[in-house]
Amino acid sequence: RADVGSILVSADTGDSAPGMKKSGLTSLLDSGEDFEMLDEEEFDDEPPPLEDAGGGDGIDPDQSKRKETDGPSDSDPQQPADEWLDVLGNGLLKKKVLHAGAGRDSWPQKGQNVKIHLKTCLMDGTPVEELPELWFTLGDGDVIQALDLTVQLMEMGETALIHTDGKYAYGARGNLDPEIPSMAELSLEVKLLEATDAPDLELMPPPQKITLATSKRERGNVHYQRGDYAFAVNSYGIALQITESSSKVDISPEEENQLMDVKVKCFNNMAASQLKLDHHDAALKSCVSALAHEPENVKALFRMGKVLALQGEYSEAIQTLRKALKLEPSNKTIHAELSKLVKKHSEQRGAEQAMYKKMLGNPSSSSSTHKHQAKSTWGFSWKWLFGATAVAIGGVALSVVIAARN
Repeated sequence: RADVGSILVSADTGDSAPGMKKSGLTSLLDSGEDFEMLDEEEFDDEPPPLEDAGGGDGIDPDQSKRKETDGPSDSDPQQPADEWLDVLGNGLLKKKVLHAGAGRDSWPQKGQNVKIHLKTCLMDGTPVEELPELWFTLGDGDVIQALDLTVQLMEMGETALIHTDGKYAYGARGNLDPEIPSMAELSLEVKLLEATDAPDLELMPPPQKITLATSKRERGNVHYQRGDYAFAVNSYGIALQITESSSKVDISPEEENQLMDVKVKCFNNMAASQLKLDHHDAALKSCVSALAHEPENVKALFRMGKVLALQGEYSEAIQTLRKALKLEPSNKTIHAELSKLVKKHSEQRGAEQAMYKKMLGNPSSSSSTHKHQAKSTWGFSWKWLFGATAVAIGGVALSVVIAARN
């Protein structure tokens, strides 16, 4: 039995066999760092959201979705040899037994590590690759969906032929190494060689635990770059469970730091995926968790600022982005996001002030009107007094003249 480190390294982390070149889709992540903020805008084309497993004519989508997520049940009929099994009921994923195995009791279970012999061809028969021993954890999303869903329905020692739509293979983005076109339908010949229980995380040596968590995180990165954000969140969640598991073996401070580094990267990348899914509350929680371990993590601060802005908390968002900018003054992405947010916040405040004036009237105009009216009234009073005085003086003078003549 191979150790779990070698199992997951040879799994489909880059959709290639061990020793093969990594796919160009993951080249941005080869440094081991999580997503660069400057590269995020490359994914703004927003690939179509993941569809349910169902959706075929006359098929209940909820039933198909349950079938995809829950795997085979005891009520599933025995598949006759040489007949195609419509795995999801939508005609997009089919399986045919070429050589029967040891019976249904030997079906592997979710969470087990399985080893298969895999031959991949295009539907026209063009060979793509052959992997004599491919290890992966069943149900963890380590490989394409077509394999994750159909291997659960295989008997030990069984050889099966699988025909899959591109939706359950490499999707719209295809693959570079091995080269697979966009939405290509594939023919997979699979032989189930072995299935073993997953190792106890508490007893796992720290180096293997670090390797396992890192491989799950890297698989999440592959899902992210393909636009499969829900699968990315799932992979990051599995990696976090590994990093947070207790240990009954000695672990050095350096190994603890390495696990913590993987953990923070998972929280950061999970937040990026949740942002793409518009799960703002969940993304904010992921950012807070990353900052709880690294308070000055610039990427977590940047994404937290974006989440707060999307939630309408502009003041807090601006404060958070200013903190990130203080840590990386030359970061153009933070500069641009902060400038855009400050302008938007200013426009919002102006709109609010205009609304308040409209609701309460225009105090300045009213005050000015009152002052003008008071001034006019005061001027009228002085004119009236001056006129009355002149009349009185004139009357007195006229009386004096008349008296003098008399």
